[in-house]
Amino acid sequence: MCTRVMWPDANGSVVVGRNMDFHMDLHTNLWKLPRGIERDDRVNGKLRWTAKYGSVIAGVFDLLSADGINEKGLAGHVLWLAESEYGEPDESRPQLSMSVWMQYYLDNFATVAEAVEWTKANNPQVIPMDDPTGGSKPAIHLALDDARGDSVVFEYIDGKLDVYHSDEYWVMTNSPSYDQQLELVKKVEGLGGDDPLPGTCDAKDRFARALYYVKHQVQPKSQTQAIAAMFSIIRNAAQPFRTPEPGKPDASQTLWQTVSDLTNLRYVFESTTAPNIVWVDLADLDFAEGSGEEKLDLVKGLETEGGLSGNVTGKFRKRRKFHIVSIEQAANLGKVVAEAHEAIAKGKDVQDLVDEKYAELIDSE
Repeated sequence: MCTRVMWPDANGSVVVGRNMDFHMDLHTNLWKLPRGIERDDRVNGKLRWTAKYGSVIAGVFDLLSADGINEKGLAGHVLWLAESEYGEPDESRPQLSMSVWMQYYLDNFATVAEAVEWTKANNPQVIPMDDPTGGSKPAIHLALDDARGDSVVFEYIDGKLDVYHSDEYWVMTNSPSYDQQLELVKKVEGLGGDDPLPGTCDAKDRFARALYYVKHQVQPKSQTQAIAAMFSIIRNAAQPFRTPEPGKPDASQTLWQTVSDLTNLRYVFESTTAPNIVWVDLADLDFAEGSGEEKLDLVKGLETEGGLSGNVTGKFRKRRKFHIVSIEQAANLGKVVAEAHEAIAKGKDVQDLVDEKYAELIDSE
């Protein structure tokens, strides 16, 4: 599930694309998060910080940030990695719930190098959480990239944090672990080997296609051409709507795609289920402390006809809070959703129940 591609030399710009693949709607909205927000690790509150940089993020159920870019051009992308093992909780290390993992970096760092330096010095531990939708526990890894064209992938394998830091690490998908992906792709023609370019939805095949096509791009003449080229690459790595394969009842499909111009600070979002494209120019947003958290409602606003499209920078609206769910709250929400399956048959939507619980969570803090 999911593909991330960086193009670090798009005629002077660094452009990054990502697909969000999942087996159910994630009710994604965009949020503007200003400087000065106080947050904690969402585990036990031992690690606390105040956001140094503002950001624009794509949320999941308005409970966690899964993709985004900060005002300095550092971007983050959460993807699935089934092999993830985070180890037994160790309170001697800084701990971060996976719900706030990416946001910690967007809040605190301007470059990949800064993020890597802190990570290597502190050896943080990500704490897994229950799926607030009532499904299985998420297993994720994280990619960061910046306006300098630098890149890093963070993975937890067998309880150990692996840091893959290089401006040559342009692509990330899912299984297997990143070191194995780097070796597998060398077998493909045009990338070091003789095997034909693969075409399936398998993660290693998407990895090969994305890397091949980003390495075989002509230089764009404009920002529009660069963004269009990146969309063509990630669409080629997208997962189509389809009947689930035998033995794979939760087959993922690409729900939405983003393209970020890290140099010129433009964040472009495209839905595959309500196919309109919208974009945000971060330079035109107010990230000052106290400016308020603001939401762009894509769940209700992306109607194909008459809905949001084009530049939506001025269409964010103030909301009380982007509430990043804690470990305990995720477990409680999961129970609520599990109990709600009976209510679905009675005509009540799961999202309504989640919204009710979400309001309670905000009121409690």
